[in-house]
Formats: sequence, C-alpha cells, structure tokens
Amino acid sequence: MSTAAPPTAGGLGVVGKLGPLQGLLRRRGLAKILLLAVAAAVLIPLIEAKWPGAAWPSALTVDVSGPLDHASNWIVDNRDSNWLFVYVLGHLSNAVVLSVRAVYLVLLALGWTGVTAGVTLLAWRVAGLRIAAVALVSFLVSGVLGMWVPTMQTLALMIVAVLASVVVGALLGLAAGLSPRLFKVLRPVLDTMQVLPAFAYLLPVVMIFGIGVPAALLATVVYAAPPMARLTALGLRGADAGVLEAVSSLGATGRQRLLTARLPLARKELLLGLNQTIMMALSMAVIASMIGAAGLGDRVYQALASVDVGTALAAAIPIVLLAIVMDRTTAAAGERLGTNPSAVRHRLLTGWPAWVGVAALTAVFALVGRLAGGGIWPSGATLAIARPVNDAKEWMVNHLYSGVPVVGGTADWAAHFTNWVLNPLRDGLTALPWYGVLLVVAALAWLIGTWRTALTAVLAMAVIGVLGVWGPAMDTLSQVIAALVVTLVLGVGIGVLASGSKRFEAFLRPILDVMQTMPQFVYLIPVVALFAVGRAPAVAAAVVYALPAVIRITTQGLRQVNPGAMESASSLGATRWQTLRQVQLPLARPALLLAVNQGVVLVLAVVIIGGLVGSGALGYSVVTGLARGDLALGLVSGIAIVCLGLMLDRVTQPTERRTTGKGA
Repeated sequence: MSTAAPPTAGGLGVVGKLGPLQGLLRRRGLAKILLLAVAAAVLIPLIEAKWPGAAWPSALTVDVSGPLDHASNWIVDNRDSNWLFVYVLGHLSNAVVLSVRAVYLVLLALGWTGVTAGVTLLAWRVAGLRIAAVALVSFLVSGVLGMWVPTMQTLALMIVAVLASVVVGALLGLAAGLSPRLFKVLRPVLDTMQVLPAFAYLLPVVMIFGIGVPAALLATVVYAAPPMARLTALGLRGADAGVLEAVSSLGATGRQRLLTARLPLARKELLLGLNQTIMMALSMAVIASMIGAAGLGDRVYQALASVDVGTALAAAIPIVLLAIVMDRTTAAAGERLGTNPSAVRHRLLTGWPAWVGVAALTAVFALVGRLAGGGIWPSGATLAIARPVNDAKEWMVNHLYSGVPVVGGTADWAAHFTNWVLNPLRDGLTALPWYGVLLVVAALAWLIGTWRTALTAVLAMAVIGVLGVWGPAMDTLSQVIAALVVTLVLGVGIGVLASGSKRFEAFLRPILDVMQTMPQFVYLIPVVALFAVGRAPAVAAAVVYALPAVIRITTQGLRQVNPGAMESASSLGATRWQTLRQVQLPLARPALLLAVNQGVVLVLAVVIIGGLVGSGALGYSVVTGLARGDLALGLVSGIAIVCLGLMLDRVTQPTERRTTGKGA
C-alpha cells in the first residue's frame, strides 16, 4: 500500500509543472507564435538549402512583361474597331464629355457675377451667412489671381467627378454596410482602387479612352470613391443596435429600417465621406491634367515644369478655396441637420419659394454682369503674385537650408532622418531573408486576425517576389513604415487635442484643408528646396498629405463616443487622462482603425510622387513606365505597391472572429 504514494506524488509534481505551460498554451497569441516557431524550425533549413541568400530567388519569379506588352498592343490596335470600345466605352466617354461640357457652358453663361452670386446664395441657404461670406471671398480671390477661366474648367470637371464618386461610393458602401459577406469581398477591391497609384492606372486609362476629359474623370472617380464607400459602410455597420431593435419591434421592413434608422444614424459618417471625396477629387486635379484635363491642375503642372513656384501657387490657391467652400458648406449643413433633423429637412425640401428666389437672384446677377461688359473676370482687376512668391522661396532656401545656429538647417534634419531612420530600416529589411519577411508578416497578421488574414498578407508579399521587384519593394516599404509611424503619432495626438477643444478644431480646419487639397506637386518644390533631393523629402510629402485624414477621422471618432459612458467615468472620479485612455480610445477603436487604414492608403498614394524627387524604388519605376509608355514596368510596380498596401492593411486591421468556440 505504501508503494503507491511515490507515483502519486510524482504525478502531482508533473501536473504542477505542466499547469503553467497549459495556461500559457491557452493564450491564443502565444499558441500561434509557438506554432509558427515550430513551422519555421522545420521549413527554414529546407528553404535555405534549396534557395540560399536573402534576396527573393530568381527561380520563383515570373516575367509578365510579354503578356502585358501584348495586351497593350491589342488595345492600341483595336481601340477604333472593337465593339467594346466603339459601342460601350465610346458611349461612356461621350456621356462624360457631354456632362462636363454642359456644366462648363452653364458656368460660362452665368458669368463671374452669376457664378459668384449663385454659390454665395446657395451657401447662405444651406449653411448660413458665415459660410456664404467664405464662398464669396473665395471666388473673388480666384478672379483676382487671374484664374477665373481655369477655375470654371476645374469646377465643371469636379462637379461631375464628385457626383459620380459619391454615387459609386455610396452604392458600394451601402452594399458593404448591409452585408458582412459583401464587405469582405469589397474590402480588397476598395483597397486596390485607392492604393493603386494614379500614375499606374493612368497609362491603361489613356490607352482605352485616349488623352482627354474621360480618362481624367475616370481616374478621379477611381481615386475619390473609396473614402465614401468606406465611411458609408462604417456608419451603417456602427448603427446603434438598440435603435435598430426598437424599429424592428415596431414591424418595420428592411427598407424602412434603412431609411428611418440606419441612414439617419450614419449621417455624420456620410457627410465625412462626402468631405473626404471632395478633398480626394480636388487633390487629383494636377495628376488629371497630365492626361488632358484642362483647368487649374494644368496651370500648376505647366508652371512646375519650369520650376515657377509662384505661378503654381497662384493656380493652386483656387483649388484649396474650392475645397474650403465645399467642405464648409457640407459640414455646416451636417451640423444643422444634426441639431434638428426634421426641421432642417422640412426647410430644405418645402421651402421652394426661397429656392426660386435664389435662382432668380442668380439670374439677375448674371444678366447684370453680361450687360456690364461680359462674363469673364476683367483682366484689369487681377493681381500677380508669382514674383513675390518666388523671391520668398529663394530667401527660404538661402537662409534655412543650412547654417542655422544651434538647430542646424533643414538639410541637416533630412540627413539625420535619412541616416538614423530610413537607412537602418532599409538595410534591415533588405538584409532580412525573404522567408524571414514572410514569417514576420504572417506572425503580425495572425496575431491580430485569423489564419485567413495571415494567408492574405503572406500571399500579397509573395506576389511582389514573384513579379521580380522584391528589392525595390523593401526600399519602398522602409519609407512607408517611417512615414506611417510619423503620421500616426502626429495625427492621433493632434486628433485627441482637437476632440477636446472645438476652438482648436476650428483653428485646424483651414490648415487641414490646405494640407489635404494642395496638389502634391506644389508643395513638393519647396520641400525639395528645403530638404534636398532624396528619400527624406518624399517621406515629408507623404506625412503632410496623409496627416489631415488621420486627424479628421480620429477627432470624429472620439467625438462620437457615447456621452453616457463619459459621464459615468467622470462620476467615478476619473481624470481627463483616465477617461481618454480607458473610455474614449477603446470605444473609438473602429474609427482609430479606419484612421490607420487611411494613413496607409494615403502614404502609399504619395510613394509615386516621391519617385519624382529621388526616393527611387517602386515609385520611380511607375513614373518611368508612364513616361516611356511601358505598361509592364509601370503596372508591375503599381501592383507591387498595391500588394504592400494590402499587406499593411492586414497587419494593422484586426479581423473580427466568429464566436463559435473554435480557434482562429
């Protein structure tokens, strides 16, 4: 009997030792890491024996230049004869041209007095007297700068492009918001539409539609529609479940729930989506000018081709002013709708005498302008700002580039950032074996998501290797990571401050508008002048471009946190910092994740622009492909950038797990 005691004690000892290990294994993240470690221990020796070296093995690459060149030649040869081009795409092209031309002719017929009066009265009717004053000053400034006709050309194109982008984005967002399955299907499509650099799809668009307005408008819609779709889906998916249950309990149909509950609850996200769509469309004005879109963008592009920053700025200011007018009008209308939706809706829809008065006054001002001497802004009432701006730019270069006491010059800052941040990142990524990169990507994606998330991220990186651009992709990835980290740190921090102070947010709004709508080509010249040519100015341009969206979405998400939760935290004695850290940030998690997503997308969108100022890598390849008409070079590099964006999205966007009791 006594001999049974030692085995029992030993068994209890083993169980006691295994207890902590079993507890660790129950942790989902640690179990995934251990599984990946075991797989790596088995596969890495085999891979190293078969394909030694850090670079992607040439035996695993595929040359796609032949099929792409064949497709390019087929498009060029059949564009004027194939039924698809003649009867489908041809009619679409004609509809775009007629729509833009009709809007432009209406604007010309109204003249500068009619357009200015009409926009001012419309802003007053929808948004109030203050916004009307902003609209009035903005259009007068556009005329004073001598940019009235280009402003009307851009306005006509933007009106049609924004309407098309809003319709396409709202329909996609509606489908994604109402169906989780469609959301999963559309998510990579939206990623591709927004992450694929404009330069990459300019070439196939030009091949199909030719140089002109249709190609420019299609490129703008592809770039500007995804934010509307994403924010529409976010608003619909984030609707208050209690309100939806209450509406359903009253016997409402699916259509009634959508019209009376989901859409009204998502109106803030819808207006933010409209705002972002307008900003994206206007930011495409310069790029669209490269394929035949006349207007302000063409003036900017032509001026920068001769390094005339002053003339470029004179054309860029009206672009910013157009964005500010549209932004202020939609934002003020949304605030009024939020305070008293039924009253404002009744005023807008049933106050037809006031709308008739707006139309009549617009016609009167247009007639007065015609009788006074024509519809074009008088040439004698303009102000040239090109020379003073160019002189100011030269002063900045001479006094801030180097030799500044204590802090050094901007050239020193760029050199330090390159040596201390960009070079170590690039060297580390290029020195890491390709299978090591895949393993890190798989670990990050699987830790925050499911095995499908990890598989998608790994396949995206594998496509880059198969296309034969692994080295340039690692160089580009190092720049994107650096720009993204800086953008998120600054954007989330400023967004937190803006969410707690309406006065600070009002101060930031015009600055954010300027940063987001000023064409990248415009601020690229002073950035290069201050930081020299290289990867540092490319990162700076990406940060400036991506920062506004991150700040806006962060501010909006923190502002929409349930006030009841905030009051409960305050009643328990929580400080402002504790409330932010333990209540606001966790409850605003969907918006913060969307901010990260938009940061990734917008940083990647400027990768191509960075290729123009010495960043090299994939951005330069895309620009070179467009310049040479080489579809294979430009499109392959563009696809690699899309794959980088898809991978970064998957490793930064947690995937919702099904609560079925099964592991991921």
